[in-house]
Amino acid sequence: MTAAQIPLSLLDLVRVKQGSDATGALTEAQQIATHIDRLGFNRYWVAEHHNMQSIASAATSVVLAHAGQHTKRIRIGSGGIMLPNHSPYIIAEQFGTLAALYPGRIDLGLGRAPGTDQATTQAIRTPPGAAENFPNDIQELMHWFKPDDAPSYIRAWPAAGAQVDMWVLGSSTYGAMLAAEFGLPYAFASHFAPDHLDAALQIYRSRFKPSDARATPHAMVAVTVICADTTAEAKRLFTTAQMSFTGIFRNMRGLSQPPIDDIETYWTPSEKAQVNRMLGCSVVGNPAEVKAGLEALQARTKADEFIIVTDIFDAEARKRSLSLTADLWGLTA
Repeated sequence: MTAAQIPLSLLDLVRVKQGSDATGALTEAQQIATHIDRLGFNRYWVAEHHNMQSIASAATSVVLAHAGQHTKRIRIGSGGIMLPNHSPYIIAEQFGTLAALYPGRIDLGLGRAPGTDQATTQAIRTPPGAAENFPNDIQELMHWFKPDDAPSYIRAWPAAGAQVDMWVLGSSTYGAMLAAEFGLPYAFASHFAPDHLDAALQIYRSRFKPSDARATPHAMVAVTVICADTTAEAKRLFTTAQMSFTGIFRNMRGLSQPPIDDIETYWTPSEKAQVNRMLGCSVVGNPAEVKAGLEALQARTKADEFIIVTDIFDAEARKRSLSLTADLWGLTA
């Protein structure tokens, strides 16, 4: 399999933008899902975040149902559900329902981070130390999706026997070990935490145990991709993401901002270094540059799939970036 043959998927941050609101973000999310469905992308994922005014995907399963309404082929899923925040039984019910609505198209990516700050975790009523039960919670969740082929007093209808592909997500080597142990596909969050990417992939592949879910490992690598007709325009569009990450270090997680002409006037040298480290797995440029960058990343990581993040303020520029990316990668509608 050559680099240009591996699938491309999209992680949608469902950003709320300056001058808009959550309704606008959710409307755009549905439009983007429809757009990439037509382009030939493999998956459309959204993530669970809480107490973030700038992200409208807190009710993740609801957002996925919304995205699925006007798509026909593309897989839709979570990237991810923060399982310690939830009863595995309830998540099984939610994603079993999605599988009933969109058969054969549902992914359930699972993370162990809270997806928010400590105070909000308490508001969610996540018990202290819940993340330590993550492996057991995954096993329980797998149980609820088993077919109804044995007597049992409790079933998580309509999850029993539903076609839902479970994934383990991670930004360190812990998730890689867990995915390998359970024989599940693995997605690494290198779009914001690239430091342990190579080590995690090596551990995942070397320790993978075949399971009913998969006979062989499947590793998906997350990467920020901003593509435009010119390098200068791509770099300008990228400043929206750079400003959002700068806000993390300023403790100012505001709404998504329009791009600016000179990012150097926005951040300090220290902020620049921190943001560049977090966004180290980014490919920004014209179509030829983006293709070369993705091919180099695939050669380095041997990724089985890329899931890209295209955080662009203007909806039409974002669609243009995704169209250019699909074209340079040889996707077919």
